[in-house]
Amino acid sequence: MKITVRYFASIREAIGAGQEPVQTTAATLGALRDELIARGGAHATSLARGRAVRMALNQTLSEESALLADGAEVAFFPPVTGG
Repeated sequence: MKITVRYFASIREAIGAGQEPVQTTAATLGALRDELIARGGAHATSLARGRAVRMALNQTLSEESALLADGAEVAFFPPVTGG
């Protein structure tokens, strides 16, 4: 399936792109994250397991178990604090 992956804040800076189309066989957000980590380089460093990374599916904060569908928009971003 084809999805759009968007990157924000420090993840965007590390990867060097705000978004990209991705062809994937991943069924869940967690599986997609693992596919992107397997690319190596900035993807592996920015999305690595053990790093705090939030995910959204179609603009809704989601857990790694959320199911992907063709045409979905996925966003990865670091936790945000503010006051």
